[in-house]
Amino acid sequence: MKKKLFAFVLLLLAGTVYFMFYYQKDTKIFSPKEADAIILIDTKKLTREYVYSLVGHPSLWFGSKKKNTISFRKSGVEIPDFLQVFHLKNSKVSNWYSAFELEDWKTFLSFLKQQKFTDLGNQVFRKDQIFIKILGKNLIVGSSSDDFDRVNVQLSNNSQVNLFDADSLVTNGLGSIILNTKKGSHNLSVELRHDEIEIRNQSDSYDPFPLISKLLKTDSFLETELNAENIKSFSSIFDETFADSSFINQMKASVHLEEVNDTIITYSYDDNFNEIEKKTFQKIIQPNYIIDFQSLNPEKTELYFQNKKWVNGQNQFTAIPFQPNLITQQSKGFEIKSTRKPIQQSFNLNENYIFVKNNPLLLSFLKTLSSKEKKMISDIDYIFYGNRNQDYYLKVQFKKDDLPLILRW
Repeated sequence: MKKKLFAFVLLLLAGTVYFMFYYQKDTKIFSPKEADAIILIDTKKLTREYVYSLVGHPSLWFGSKKKNTISFRKSGVEIPDFLQVFHLKNSKVSNWYSAFELEDWKTFLSFLKQQKFTDLGNQVFRKDQIFIKILGKNLIVGSSSDDFDRVNVQLSNNSQVNLFDADSLVTNGLGSIILNTKKGSHNLSVELRHDEIEIRNQSDSYDPFPLISKLLKTDSFLETELNAENIKSFSSIFDETFADSSFINQMKASVHLEEVNDTIITYSYDDNFNEIEKKTFQKIIQPNYIIDFQSLNPEKTELYFQNKKWVNGQNQFTAIPFQPNLITQQSKGFEIKSTRKPIQQSFNLNENYIFVKNNPLLLSFLKTLSSKEKKMISDIDYIFYGNRNQDYYLKVQFKKDDLPLILRW
């Protein structure tokens, strides 16, 4: 009898674990046809990763969670087996959205109130850079409210959505990123490790680590080399015509950050109405940089700059807000160089990459961020993007810590 009872309890426990952490009732995803980038996260895999990590860190088992606090998982929102976050074509690069089904409207409003969301009216709520719009039994979460109506039209009209099987896309790691371009669709896997996030396609033919090792030896804040295809891909985020109209087919750049004294001059008057000049000083962050553009047709590139009014009478490239600088024409292109403290190009590696190394001075630029957002950024060590032929790779390396990323924030 005891053996049967033990077997029953064991079976019940195994079933509970299976349904909580493995069973996926629906892997079909409806996504807007206008989405040019989709991030898919396997929430069951993410939950398993969180639990496994938590088991290995017993010091976090009894946290300082306040009584009667409503978690997002119990906020009245249905958590899908596959969470999708998407970006719409021709939307701002910072605008990302996700949609959820609402199971308990009253509980969700209590959750918003507890989290100190501000009611903006018309069922729109905001906290910091998170916006939420309630639409009957559904809600849209986004980093902006700009495209709420557009997202709603897309998702509520069957002719404007694509249906795909998330399980076939998320084959490795915790998720996938689907990029829809004019040349086709790319599926990149997302891996979450102890202190890094790695995004890449399935090919193992591209090894970025020798390149990263070289870049880590520099003191630069930013190092990049890009060919025509990468320039077109990145510039299209801001201006789809830039790459074709400018004829620029190669770019190299090095950027250093430095803290300098800035003089502020103000004027006041004494009792006799004599003008008094007053000087004050403040610390500001100033980039020192050099940028090389190679062009297929330097004359047309120069004409493009002039039509855009990016070059003034002092040969300063005004499209870069950090002055002063000087633009000079070379044999096959142009060089833009800051003049306050000139620097030289660090590398000529003939690769396609963007490398950003974190700098403590960076946070001085990010005064509007919350303390939690600043903490996340300060924890980053470096970001690397690399591309060779059809291989794409992105790595966000965080600083070493006893806690894995999934438990840090």
